[in-house]
Order: sequence, then structure tokens, then C-alpha cells
Amino acid sequence: MEIDEETFQSTSSRPQRPSRVTAPVDEAHPFDVESYISNYSGRTAIDRLIHIVQTCPTIAPEAFQLAVQHIHQSRNPGLYQNLLTAYEHASGSSDLSATLPNPLELAPLNMSWADDTSAKNHAERTKLEVELKTYSNNMIKESIRILLEQRNYTHLSTYVFKADAALEAAQNTANASNGGNGGAIGSSGVPTPSVTAGKKKGSVERLQVQSKLDLATALSHLGQSNYEKAAYSFLRVGPAKDLGDWVGTVIAPGDIAVYGTLCALSSLPRTALRTQLLGNPVFGVFIEQEPYIRELIEAYMSSDFKTVLELLNRYSTRHLIDIHLAPHIHELIDQIRNWAVVLYFQPFATIKLDRMSKAFGWTVEEVEKNVVQLIQSGSIQGRVDSQNKILYAKKTDYRADLFARAIKTGTDIQAANRKLLLRMKLYDDFSSLYLQQADLVIKPPKGSTNNAGLMEMRD
Repeated sequence: MEIDEETFQSTSSRPQRPSRVTAPVDEAHPFDVESYISNYSGRTAIDRLIHIVQTCPTIAPEAFQLAVQHIHQSRNPGLYQNLLTAYEHASGSSDLSATLPNPLELAPLNMSWADDTSAKNHAERTKLEVELKTYSNNMIKESIRILLEQRNYTHLSTYVFKADAALEAAQNTANASNGGNGGAIGSSGVPTPSVTAGKKKGSVERLQVQSKLDLATALSHLGQSNYEKAAYSFLRVGPAKDLGDWVGTVIAPGDIAVYGTLCALSSLPRTALRTQLLGNPVFGVFIEQEPYIRELIEAYMSSDFKTVLELLNRYSTRHLIDIHLAPHIHELIDQIRNWAVVLYFQPFATIKLDRMSKAFGWTVEEVEKNVVQLIQSGSIQGRVDSQNKILYAKKTDYRADLFARAIKTGTDIQAANRKLLLRMKLYDDFSSLYLQQADLVIKPPKGSTNNAGLMEMRD
């Protein structure tokens, strides 16, 4: 069960985050909302459609109608209010050439269905509360866990003790953390339940559990903007069949290809891309779901960076309407662009900015601005001749560098030796003082002519 009356009340009053970016839909930025949303079902489909209404005002009416259809198939009438809020936000967009149609005339909510569903949710909520109190008094943990999931509580960690239960709770937590706001797993403060005990699984079931855990970990790293760890986690995800019912209800196979590729291109070196991305047959199956991703990878690996940037721009709408990817897409594209500039300049000692502008499809001024930023950040070791528009690589005197490193190594060794001698001296002084205080030093008797030294007795 996905929702109840309490969830209905909270989601209907939850404010929507304003859309910061408007995604265009035209010949230069193609997007088919009906084909896209056919890959999802349940609450995920509704949340993504609400996000599309906010982000793409030009196709808001079509997305609105599809969202109402999915809402009527759910058990949460309150989502219609979230949809209306998003539609009103889209109506006020300055990018619209014409006024959007009235949403109540476009696709009204079936009030009879809404009243019946709310009544059923209230009755079932009351029943579950009684059962929960009974099981809590008897401390039947498994029954408590099931009821908490049905009631959509998020504090399940105490009652989760099987792998499949942990994954189901993690999926419910992910759906609850979205809440129509486009948040990724890991970006909310909701803890993800973990497996604390359970029976040993067979090899097939173990692979299924591991694939789901890898996917949840990848989405968590993406939500925290840790793109390198997210890339490796996405590349470890097993075949789509191992994800089971998560396909469509949490994510689509094409999303894994998009997320994993963009995270990898923005954070991994070419050697890792060649081994982890191109040499990964399982991930290659995901890439087939999004043909442009294959073109993007091939263009990047062949240093055709102009094509890379053109593909990223052409499919920018596809990226901006994704609830997990939208908050990070600009940072990911910036990092991919910076990597491309650094890789392009690596073989050169000097290069004209005009040549770089043709390679990237930028103006000379845009090239100079990006290069200066990379020099200031230390990504490129060089300097720019602004008058002649030439980029010079920093010349390194390898002989002087060798002498400098040798002198530094000698200085470090001297400092380490001095510290070692000081510690030895302190140890000797401390040992002598300890023996004297413990009366373990025997002095020769008075009148003795034996001056051979002191005899020390130790335990």
C-alpha cells in the first residue's frame, strides 16, 4: 500500500519548490513526454509528470492530462492539488507564447472517486492503527515492520532484519523522500534502513539484492553531488532483471545509462572510462536504451568535443525534466566541459585560441574565459597571451626540479633524524630517572675501591 489519509493531508499542503530553469521543447531540443513517461508507473510517474509541468510550460497541458490519468489509478487524491500548484506555476512562465488552458476544464478530478478513496484510506488507517498498537504491545517485530510500511512511516530501522525487508523499506523511503519535490535519495534527512540479520541467500537472490543496493547507493551519491562514487556505483549495477519491481517504480533502465555516463564523463579519467564504461557489457545493455548516450561516449573518447557539447545541448531538456538529475545537470556539464578543455590542450606546448574555438564551437572570447578559469583553478598549467590570443603551456625545467626535489628530500631526512635522536635522548633520560626514583640503582659501598661503574638491577 502506498498512501493513506495522513499522507494525503501532508502532500496536499506541502509547498512545491519553484522551478529554477525552464526547459525548451522544440526542433533543437526534441522531447516526447508520452513515450518518456511510459517507462514509469505508480508514484514515480506522477512525480515526474509534476516536475515536467513545472519545467516545460510548453508541454504542460499534455503532461497535466497524463498526470491526472495516473492519479486516478493511485490511492492519493491529494496529489491533484500538487499538480494544480505546478500547473499554476507553469502558467506564469514568461516563455509561453499563449495562455495555458484552464486545468479544471483540461482534466478535472473525479470527485466521486476522490471521496470514496479518502473514505477507504481513513477506514484502513484506523484499522492499521489498532493492529499496530496490538503488535507493539506484543513486540512482534515483523508485523510491526509490515504495518509501518503500510502506514508509510520512515523510522523502520529498529524493525528491519531481513535483506528483502530492508530493500522494500529503502524503496518506500525513496518514494517518500521524493514527495513530488524532485529530491534524490540521500539528499533528504531520512535514514535508509540497513540489513542487520537474516538467512543466507542463494546466489541468484544475492545478486538481485546486491544490484538494488548498488542502485540505491548510486542514487544516494548522486543526491550528495559525489559524482565519482556515483559513477562507480552505477557501473556496478547488475542487469535490469536483477532490479525486479524497481524497474519503472523507482527508475528506468535508460536512466541508469544517462546517470552513469554523465557522472563518469565528469569525474573519471580516460583509462577508467575505457575499462569501466566501454568494457562493461552489462552497462552496455543499459546504453542501448538511450542511443544518444553511445554517440556521446564515442565522441568524447575520440576527442570530438564539439559533438559532445552539441549532444549535451540537444538533449538538455531530457536531462532537466529528470527529478534526480535536474539539480546536478549544470554542474555535471561544467565538469565535462572543463575535462574536455584540459584533455584537448594536453598534447600542445602552444595553441591559438582561434583553433580551440573551432574545436569546441565557441567564440574566441568564450574560449579565453574558460581557459583563464581553468588556469586559475590549477587545472591547466599555462598562461594566456591576451593580445595575440595564444595559450602557452608552462615550461618546466626538469633539471632544476630534480635538484629541488633532492634538496627537499635531504632536508626532510635531516629533520626526521633530529627528531629521532631527540626521542632517543628523552627515552634515556626518562629511563634513568625512573630507576633512581624506584631505588633500583645500587651504589658501591663506602670505602670501596671498585669504580667500575654503577650496577643496575631491573625486574
